[in-house]
Amino acid sequence: MALKNSLFASILSPFLIICLIALFSDPIAVGARRLLEIPEPETPKLPELPKLELPEIQKPELPEMPEIPKPEEVKMPEIPKLPEIAKPELPKMPEIPKPELPKMPEVPKLDAPKLPELPKPEETKVPAFTMPKFTGTGTP
Repeated sequence: MALKNSLFASILSPFLIICLIALFSDPIAVGARRLLEIPEPETPKLPELPKLELPEIQKPELPEMPEIPKPEEVKMPEIPKLPEIAKPELPKMPEIPKPELPKMPEVPKLDAPKLPELPKPEETKVPAFTMPKFTGTGTP
């Protein structure tokens, strides 16, 4: 924490000194006084121009288009039907019997001795930790 404070102070203090010098330096104050002394030039007023009245322009009318008759639908000639072709039959495959898997001999189950149940360990209680309060300004 001490390193952060000293680093912050070492960066902040030169910055503050530069800002204070800039605020209280004479050239800024002299420049501000000079700006106050300069009178504002008067802007000349332009004469008002009369409004121009434009004649109304008539919109030309579009000529009406003659109606075009709809063309008659063209009938497609009928396509003759093709004769049906008989599908060739596939030769039947002989049925193959499924091989039977050899049976595994049954293995008798061994009776193993039962293990005694172990009691679950109790959770250890940890005392609550409280943060100490720091009062005053001292070096950490």
